[in-house]
This record gives sequence, C-alpha cells and structure tokens, in this order.
Amino acid sequence: MTHQDGRSSPETVFLAFLGGAIGGMIAGILLAPKSGEETRRVIQTHARRTEEDLIERAKEARAALDEVIERGKHFVDEKRADVESAVRAGREAVKERIDKYRD
Repeated sequence: MTHQDGRSSPETVFLAFLGGAIGGMIAGILLAPKSGEETRRVIQTHARRTEEDLIERAKEARAALDEVIERGKHFVDEKRADVESAVRAGREAVKERIDKYRD
C-alpha cells in the first residue's frame, strides 16, 4: 500500500514494524542462552507488564475519546443555537417585510 507520491501508508509502516518486532522476539528466544523455564518466566513477566501497559493506555485513550465526544456535543449545541437564532431572525425579517407590504 503506497500513496500516489510513492510513500508507504502508515498502516504498511506499522505492520512492517510489528512484523520485525515479532521476528526479532522469536529470534531472540530461539538464540537465547537461558533455560526454557527461565525464558518462559521472562516472557510471562514481560507479557504481564505489556498487558498492564496496554490496559492503562486503553483507559487513557477512552478518557481522551470521552473528552473529544463532549467537546463535539458542546460544539453541536452551540451551532444548533446559532442556526435556531438565524432562523428566528430570518422569520422575523420575512414577517416584517410581509407586514410592511400589507400596510
């Protein structure tokens, strides 16, 4: 996946990075001088830390998303009020014109 300007898309770059990271982990495990039990313990510890980190980041992302949603609701409410005000002003202007031509 490339853009028209010849650059790779962010998704492609991320997948390539992820693939390289996974390949590096596998190579490191296979070539590590530690015993299987010790390696499993290290992997479990790392997996636990990674899980905790991902959960924390997900909570932060959710909080940021909630904030964006609230700002969006506020923006929509403001614009709705602006439109309603403009419609009222337009109706009044039309009514004044109609009344002016009736008299």
